[in-house]
Amino acid sequence: MAFAPALRKFTYMTHVTTSVGWIGAVLVFLALAAIGLSSPDEQTVRGAYLLMAPAAWFVLVPLAHASLLSGIVLSLGTAWGLLRHYWVVLKLVITAFSTVILLIYMGTFRQMAGVAADPVVELGLVRNPSPLLHAVLALVLLLAATVLAIYKPFGTTPYGTRQQARMGAPSLASTTVQTIAERKSLRWEYLLWTVGLGILALIVISHLLG
Repeated sequence: MAFAPALRKFTYMTHVTTSVGWIGAVLVFLALAAIGLSSPDEQTVRGAYLLMAPAAWFVLVPLAHASLLSGIVLSLGTAWGLLRHYWVVLKLVITAFSTVILLIYMGTFRQMAGVAADPVVELGLVRNPSPLLHAVLALVLLLAATVLAIYKPFGTTPYGTRQQARMGAPSLASTTVQTIAERKSLRWEYLLWTVGLGILALIVISHLLG
């Protein structure tokens, strides 16, 4: 499946914009986490943790989903494919993993906001190093995904090699019968990715509803 040039450019623009925006938003959360841990002003500290939960819902979560979905659409609509190159597979795994962890961590954001909103809780208990640690880890993962997208290392997967052989050598492909083992392997590849994306979709839906 190939996209028209205009649609491909729009999808590519969407993916780049949301991915870069996601990194920028993580940097902002890194700054908020650092302020929460280091600021001597109590109102500033409480305000930093109160801001994290709504900001994550309105900024981090939409950017993460937009980056993930636009990346999948872009891969399926271009010659790179979704399973043909290792860098695409690794980038998809990193993006999907980061999105799932973000959704799971939303509960922690709500808990920290509840603690920060309680004036009885001491300031030392309001401070929490967890957002700083998760922001650093998220930044490392997103930068790794960016490096993969730029340098495109590791070559093609076995599935991608078979696809290139069929597309690049039609005469050889016409005289070579695909074995039963190859067909089973291909079916398993599609099945695993379908199950994985289905689980991710269920997690996303459950968090959005709950």
